[in-house]
Amino acid sequence: MPNDPSPTARALRALEILRTRPTTTADELAERLGVTERAARRYVGILREAGIPVESARGPHGGYRLGRGMRLPPVHFTQAEALGLVMAALSGRPAVTDAADLVGAALGKVVKALPESVGRQAALLREYASAAPDPYAAHPDPAVTSSLVEAVAHRRRVLLTYRSESGNAWEEEADPWSLVVRHGRWYLLCHSHRADAVRTYRVDRVGEVRCTAHGFDPPLGFDPVAVLEENLGTGWQFATRVVFDAAPAEVAPWIRPPMGRLEPLGEGCVLVGSTRNPDMYAQEWLARVPFSFRIDGGEELRAAAAALAARFTAAVSDPRPGTRPSTD
Repeated sequence: MPNDPSPTARALRALEILRTRPTTTADELAERLGVTERAARRYVGILREAGIPVESARGPHGGYRLGRGMRLPPVHFTQAEALGLVMAALSGRPAVTDAADLVGAALGKVVKALPESVGRQAALLREYASAAPDPYAAHPDPAVTSSLVEAVAHRRRVLLTYRSESGNAWEEEADPWSLVVRHGRWYLLCHSHRADAVRTYRVDRVGEVRCTAHGFDPPLGFDPVAVLEENLGTGWQFATRVVFDAAPAEVAPWIRPPMGRLEPLGEGCVLVGSTRNPDMYAQEWLARVPFSFRIDGGEELRAAAAALAARFTAAVSDPRPGTRPSTD
């Protein structure tokens, strides 16, 4: 699709909106197209004149929708959409520039299918832009991910096999609430019937997934990202408790949700949580907080902080007596 918003281009864009949104009101269509409601109705008329069955329904839940049985034309991209697609793929999967990569092969087919006027810049971007690999990213099996998405969409309980980082494996019965992508990793947010609690599981560590006939109702109005962030800071092996002299409002911007829950304590505040990696907690998280604190609980975290402090003390200590720094 050319970048110039001609009537034909906008009519095709309207068709694409109706294809992806089963019922769209005239107001919504106008907003998506950036035109008046009257103009949006005119583009619907253009589609009908071209033989495309666009049905309309009245009432509070009414709107436009495509009729059944129609054969849709190929998907059209603007140049900005094509570039945005390549950039998003590079950001999430650096190997996408490799034709042997699963996503890279798919993206290559999309770019080749684009018209020259739209696809040329996208092809250049894919060929000459590079992305550094993310050492923390993990790519789950597409088949496993698809099975979990199906269960989330239809609210079906699942039986799955899971392998922890330490190598322990077990079968889990869970109500899958949502899939959340966080810092290059895919997480399943669910209610575990084995633990009778909220759990987050790395999707790349999930093995076989089987849907059951049991349905479930997810929590009303819950924010999957917020629940995941909060849950990542609880239930780990090593307890943590860190007391700050500063007020909660000052400390809060420096606290990541996986670090735990920040609560008022006198004139200061206390951070209560848990971790599976005390060394990382001390070196990467606590060391960045620009306020004085004391570790009030968690012997493993205290030991990790003491080891870190000893390393830094040694790094700035004076040379041994009787020695001089080399001048070579």
